[in-house]
Amino acid sequence: MTTSEPSPFSPPSSPGRSADSAASDQPVEALDSLVLHATDNGVSWITLNRPDALNAVTWDQRERLIGLLADASADPDVRAVVITATGKGFCAGADLRGGTGSGERAGEERTSGDVARMIRRGAQRFIAAVLDCEKPVIAAVNGTAAGLGAHLAFACDLVLAAESARFIEVFARRGLVPDGGGAYLLPRLIGPQRAKELMFFGDAVPAPEAERLGLVNRVVPDGELAKTARKWAERLAAGPTRALALTKQMVNASFETDRAAAFAAEATAQEITMSTVDAREGVAAFVERRSPTYRGR
Repeated sequence: MTTSEPSPFSPPSSPGRSADSAASDQPVEALDSLVLHATDNGVSWITLNRPDALNAVTWDQRERLIGLLADASADPDVRAVVITATGKGFCAGADLRGGTGSGERAGEERTSGDVARMIRRGAQRFIAAVLDCEKPVIAAVNGTAAGLGAHLAFACDLVLAAESARFIEVFARRGLVPDGGGAYLLPRLIGPQRAKELMFFGDAVPAPEAERLGLVNRVVPDGELAKTARKWAERLAAGPTRALALTKQMVNASFETDRAAAFAAEATAQEITMSTVDAREGVAAFVERRSPTYRGR
């Protein structure tokens, strides 16, 4: 990272690195500045950049994130994704002041079905985009992750957290049920009893406690978060991309399938993987007693 960058997590911009070019119209350009993006060494870096709002995300920001994750899936040169943020907050949840995307117009009375539609089209699509991304996704949690922001982190495949980070299930504090997949994600990570404790009370969970519970893979000093995220992401980007994608798919589906279906999916996935260039390279490297060089193909 260059010294001119405003944050350790600002996307790389040195020669040889490809960053998203700003669009010609001002609204898109402004949105690009609120969700930064760059690709470096096979890693797609997505950085929330509304530090004054603790990176609460508007509807438009969520749509950009969904698009960037879809682009990462489709781009063979992208082999891992990091989601992080600038400032003291990772993501304070949803900011509906930027619009709800539900189709309702200002001044109109809300009718039955509007909220459910808003949740399906907004928070649920947002979290599903992370779960369904075909590349490994790392959350580098630099500060507070609350509500939908916590669920964004929990949906990622690996979670790194700074020592100052904390996770908050804020919904009960507002008289609401968890949305954005919270009641789906948390029991799978820490079991139903612990999940209900966090959701019922809404207490802030410091990063070390989150690691102990199993919500976080690793807690690192604040100054080491960017370095550790880069190290993990580049290691994933050097791996067998299709094998990792299928592994992610199998693990994510494992809670919804019985043993027979899981075994069948495993056999099919191995059949697919064995036909890849990377699998042939892995076998050749083993036979030749050398380290494999995977191409993500």
